[in-house]
Amino acid sequence: MTHAEFTRRESRWFWALLLLLGLVALAGFAAAHYMEENGHIVTGMNNRIVWGLPHVFAIFMIVAASGALNVASIGSVFGKPEYKARAPLSGLLCIALLAGGLAVLMLDLGRPERMVVAATHYNFTSVFAWNVFLYSGMFAIVAVYLWTLMERRMNVYSGRVGLAAFVWRIVLTTGTGAIFAFLVARQAYGSALLPPLFIVMSFAWGLAFFLAIQSAVYAWNGGTVPPELLRRMRNLLGLFIAGVLYMTAVQHLTNAYFARQVAFEQFILLTGGVYPMLFWVGYVAAGSVVPLVLIYHPRLGGTASVLAASLLTIAGAFALLYVFIIGGQAWPLEIFPGYEASSTFGDGQITAYAPRLPELLLGMGGVAVALLIIAIGLRVLPFAPVDERKAAVAAAAGDD
Repeated sequence: MTHAEFTRRESRWFWALLLLLGLVALAGFAAAHYMEENGHIVTGMNNRIVWGLPHVFAIFMIVAASGALNVASIGSVFGKPEYKARAPLSGLLCIALLAGGLAVLMLDLGRPERMVVAATHYNFTSVFAWNVFLYSGMFAIVAVYLWTLMERRMNVYSGRVGLAAFVWRIVLTTGTGAIFAFLVARQAYGSALLPPLFIVMSFAWGLAFFLAIQSAVYAWNGGTVPPELLRRMRNLLGLFIAGVLYMTAVQHLTNAYFARQVAFEQFILLTGGVYPMLFWVGYVAAGSVVPLVLIYHPRLGGTASVLAASLLTIAGAFALLYVFIIGGQAWPLEIFPGYEASSTFGDGQITAYAPRLPELLLGMGGVAVALLIIAIGLRVLPFAPVDERKAAVAAAAGDD
């Protein structure tokens, strides 16, 4: 499809979509203002669980942003022309998801106006300070990468800039995983397996999000994804889903090997109420096994099956992150190893958490911001994929 074809769609549907997304984004900002004015007491968070549902949204979008750029990397870095045609859309999704995720992150931390302090005063012993550079650098590199892709005279530099973007996104996702890996006080975290796990998760979740948006773009224009390309991307998604499932299993098996982690593993996988249910039903079954069946079953694997597999993978990602982020905080800190601690504050007790409406609205607002950027970008600039065969036909018709 061409940019002209995209913009010829009936404007009223486009403006209706923008209005809907704008209202959701506005609700998210209103929720953030409500929490700012009244304090986090209006949320389900407390002194023990300080990263709630908004962080689940934020971490998903940041990790998926890195993975969404993988499609462009396959085209520019590894020389696959069918993927290169999708590189501009891939870069747009990366910027949009990163912007949406960081919007939620900043608004959820409290006192967002003090971000200028974090941006001007650095503690380089903190992984959070590293990520300030990684996130801002990602915006800059992807912007330059899109320039080299979309400006014909700059095309000769796209391979080198694409390689730089590929390396940067690996480092960025490593940094995101390191935020949790360096939290040694939390039994759920503090593992060297987390950075590579986050990298594999970015591959799967970013590609799933890309496939969902690509399907929406083609459906909007009444087209279909080329079957051979769909087959390749479908198989790639299946490989990444299996990779995340394998790395997650290794992480839990590694934890279960150590005696001090056995109680936590029993809690998160068996006895923890909502957390085992989300892990086994939400992530393993609905978010991994069912998508793999939809992808590899000989009678399935069409456009509808791939879209369903992508959406289920995204839903499974939210389930896994909820278990990982919130379940990891619900388990009590081991302040005095080998001893049992108890107090009126609740030391040694499992913390209850139930997300409330302001948290959900803030998270959904971040998603709406990302989708707004995508919709406007597709409308204003030629980010939509142009398949080689269709481009050749259009060129031949123009010569006639």
